[in-house]
Amino acid sequence: MPDLLLELRSEEIPARMQRRAAEDLRKLVTDALVERGFLYEGAKAFATPRRLALHVAGLPPRGEAVREERRGPRVGAPDAAVQGFLKSAGLASLDEATTVTDPKKGAFYLAVIERPGRETLDVLAEILPQIIRNFPWPKSMRWGAASAQAGALRWVRPLQSIVATFGPETETPEVVPFGVDGIAAGMLTAGHRFLAPGAFEVRRFDDYAPALERAKVVLDADRRKDIILHDARDLAFARGLDLVEDEGLLEEVAGLVEWPVVLMGSFDESFLDIPAEAIRATIRANQKCFVLRKSGSEALAPAFILVSNLVASDGGEAITAGNERVVRARLSDAKFFWETDKAVRLEDRLPKLDTIVFHEKLGTQGQRVQRIATLARDLAPRVGANADLAERAARLAKADLVTEMVGEFPELQGLMGRKYAALQGEPDSVCAAIEEHYKPLGPTDRVPSDPVSVAVALADKLDTLVGFWAIDEKPTGSKDPYALRRAALGVIRLVVTGGFRLPLAAAFGRAGSGHAGAGGLGEAAGADLLAFFADRLKVYLRDQGARHDLIDAVFALPGQDNLLMVVRRVEALGRFLDTDDGKNLLAGAKRAANILRIEEKKDGRAYDGPPDAALIAQGLPEERALAEALAAAREAASSAVAAEDFEGAMRALSSLRAPVDAFFDTVTVNADDPALRANRLALLNALRAATREVADFSRIEG
Repeated sequence: MPDLLLELRSEEIPARMQRRAAEDLRKLVTDALVERGFLYEGAKAFATPRRLALHVAGLPPRGEAVREERRGPRVGAPDAAVQGFLKSAGLASLDEATTVTDPKKGAFYLAVIERPGRETLDVLAEILPQIIRNFPWPKSMRWGAASAQAGALRWVRPLQSIVATFGPETETPEVVPFGVDGIAAGMLTAGHRFLAPGAFEVRRFDDYAPALERAKVVLDADRRKDIILHDARDLAFARGLDLVEDEGLLEEVAGLVEWPVVLMGSFDESFLDIPAEAIRATIRANQKCFVLRKSGSEALAPAFILVSNLVASDGGEAITAGNERVVRARLSDAKFFWETDKAVRLEDRLPKLDTIVFHEKLGTQGQRVQRIATLARDLAPRVGANADLAERAARLAKADLVTEMVGEFPELQGLMGRKYAALQGEPDSVCAAIEEHYKPLGPTDRVPSDPVSVAVALADKLDTLVGFWAIDEKPTGSKDPYALRRAALGVIRLVVTGGFRLPLAAAFGRAGSGHAGAGGLGEAAGADLLAFFADRLKVYLRDQGARHDLIDAVFALPGQDNLLMVVRRVEALGRFLDTDDGKNLLAGAKRAANILRIEEKKDGRAYDGPPDAALIAQGLPEERALAEALAAAREAASSAVAAEDFEGAMRALSSLRAPVDAFFDTVTVNADDPALRANRLALLNALRAATREVADFSRIEG
């Protein structure tokens, strides 16, 4: 079976765009082929700083012929309908259609459309230029004289050549006949910009990848990453050091080089007085280099790993020296920032926060700090924190935003605050909270355990959520510019992981009082924010393996704003419904709910009063047994729920299985006697009310 080789060679593609671009290229080409009926055996895309490449294996040389029957309007239909049918079917007149008679619907027109199979080469020549012209780069550019013309090609960087070949491995492949803005597809590519810049011919993927390797280009990004990582480890080990691994940096560096060469540089040991995180940020951000630590220790070593795109004749000495000069200058700046920042206490920086606008409708960072400090003090007892320490930590938590170090390296916010707080003698819990109040930053990030950290983290996130809800700036669709979904998930993880009882409605109220200037949080906005938390909780619990319908069933009960209790109730309900008693009771409760819904709609009234005890006493034994069981189970379940013993509540409900089964097996609900019928419907309502002590069973699937 023939293969397709496609290479789009350009000036340097930004590293952050490469992997996504390769995947986009694979998907766009293969989707276009499948849409036209061309199936394939496999496809893989590649990216280097100067090229995107795609190999599609096992394409047929020619597409299958297509025979399609298209039904038209009935015979005698209006002319507009007939003309529309002819146009869509590609027919010149009704003489080219057939007439078919349906026993039920009468006679109608039918078009039989036959399309011969197309040559794959022709289809590729049709789809590839369209894909190249409409490629979804996050940012693109035009260049050269053609850029002044309407419809000129846009690419991430100037496109230099296109390789596009198609054919079986046993024959010389053909060039796919197309061009884009004067760049014709061919078989010529080029290797490494400096080490092998000459053009050379490639015919198919099997000789393309080895030819690039000889031309000092490692095509596969994952292989480049592997080369960098292993060479860096080996070089560090040879010097008695350990590599501080960094997956994000490794991905970026692999996108900066086509032929990775790993080297080691060094810096003056006096710079190790700077916090290790600042050294790492400086070297990482400015030079894209990896830091090293002393073997068997967490202490950094005065050395770093750099990755060159050249095999230098001097063994890399000049490249290393150049990087050392820049690193030395950057670390000198970082040391100056560190020494300057240490001279000013955090509380003395707070007035400057009043000059920084957090949001035009929510005030300055200084106003926000005041709100968070008040809320943290209020929340402290609920999470077992010292109120004074929580308030102190909250007041200092944002002070490092106006330090020199965080101004240069924003990713160090919180961490530098902790360092400066420790230097000025703040309690350990306050220092920890200054760093940890941003956490958790995502579903896998660590959840702080220190109560002071938890109080400040909750206050920070609740203030943000309530504030943006108060001004009606909520996430819409995929847009969430203020990371409010992440903030809500952070609250959920803090509460659930810590096992804290924190009613959200009351917390919203306390947080909302600080947003009076923004109109406060109205009742409708509060209800909407609670619903938002319910949706986030569904996502969280679904990731833990829970069912979304159980969350709906619990949230349907009034007053369910205690996240911990909701989670525990959902977990207990899930375990109960996995038992035979739970499954059968669910079936009985849903049957009762369905009967009630139908009869209440028919009668125009609700059967929500208590059943008549006298009629129950005169009724069938199964009625009496169910009524007695309901009274006992509801009381026991209510008491268990009040004691937060949800397993006990489920056990109480499980006692209803046998009497419910017996009732439905023996008793006719819609009795001829109207009073008896009404009483039996009231008994079913009592069953519904008993199960609602735990959840709204009508919302449970199954």
